[in-house]
Amino acid sequence: MTGLPWFAYRDGALCAEAVPLSRIAEAVGTPAYVYSTAALTDRYESLAKACADMPVLIAYATKANANLALLRHLGSLGAGADVVSGGELQLAMKAGIAPSKIIFAGVGKTREEMMLALKAGNTGIAQFNVESEPELHLLSEVASSLGVRAPVALRINPDVDAKTHKKITTGKAENKFGISYRRALEVYAEAARLPGLKVTGVHVHIGSQLLELAPFEQTFQLIAELVGELRAAGHDIRRVDLGGGLGIRYDDETAPDAADYAALLRRYIAPLNCEIALEPGRYLVGNAGLLLTRVNFVKRAEEKTFLILDAGMNDLVRPAMYEAFHRILPVKAPNSDAALAPVDIVGPVCETGDTFAEARPMPPVKHGEFLAILSAGAYSSSMASMYNARPLAPEVLVRGAEFAIVRRRPSIEDMTALEMPPTWRSEAKG
Repeated sequence: MTGLPWFAYRDGALCAEAVPLSRIAEAVGTPAYVYSTAALTDRYESLAKACADMPVLIAYATKANANLALLRHLGSLGAGADVVSGGELQLAMKAGIAPSKIIFAGVGKTREEMMLALKAGNTGIAQFNVESEPELHLLSEVASSLGVRAPVALRINPDVDAKTHKKITTGKAENKFGISYRRALEVYAEAARLPGLKVTGVHVHIGSQLLELAPFEQTFQLIAELVGELRAAGHDIRRVDLGGGLGIRYDDETAPDAADYAALLRRYIAPLNCEIALEPGRYLVGNAGLLLTRVNFVKRAEEKTFLILDAGMNDLVRPAMYEAFHRILPVKAPNSDAALAPVDIVGPVCETGDTFAEARPMPPVKHGEFLAILSAGAYSSSMASMYNARPLAPEVLVRGAEFAIVRRRPSIEDMTALEMPPTWRSEAKG
């Protein structure tokens, strides 16, 4: 069994909801990303229901997966959007998410992106999460030039160890994110003096894929104390943005429960009587998707057996980038008594790092058979590339017994459409 109710074996075949994955593979080819509508709904509603007694905005972290069909579905459930670029801002609005439910985060916002956000929907976005004093001054300048006031929350770096992978921790003092909580009062005072700004919030985000609640609790306590200090200093703090970070199960981890997380909000943040913004990404989409792939070759070397897939690190970079674990299952259900043998599961990209698993116990798999790489809904398609001139994999959304292609596989013409030969103006030499 997969451990995920949306992806399960039925009559000997692995299915997405009620659709056999082999049928999707035959229709759209491989590799392909496959998402479950039911999974998206379940994950959003689990968090929304846990927080139903509090004024919570669930602003989906668009960077996890920016497919428009997924954005539209989450928006229809009530989600806002957390964006980190002008492109993501435009995608969120294209998906029908109101600017009033969009929060702009990120350490490197440009002048053009600020203008875009301030003009969005003629009313501007809900909030800018500002990460540095230079950004604060630039936003003040841009907003003043437009004759508007930008709603601002300062991102506080609490120097809390999130106990997650070093490449996705964001709340330690040595990380590039946020303003030290030790300087918070000073920087808030500076923000209040600047024209064009309306300081109304506090933001914090300590990392991704957190499997323990203790770092959240430590952070929430600190932020609650800070809000009290800021209000005492005269700042009208109306929103506390707690970022994302709730982890999911990839292997045998125990992921945090939404109800337990909400209990921390209820204990530390709800008494502040302000709006609460949450920015989950992976929690909503990570286990709602998989990467469907075909075995190109079974290569038996002197000391190892390799399963060489048609999916590569350009389709799913997490194992190469983060040493991340993903469960990998045959689409055709193996016999219950099938012997497992260790294999290296690799892709076709011309890199040794193009490896999904090493010495992974697997049942016998033949050339041409399909595999499913689970938990590929987050940071897979959104981080994909066309390295080795490999086309981006199509994306498929399943609803019950139906499926639809929500992004097609590009042709070589699509892949080169933005390129053009150089034109030179030669000057005659005397």
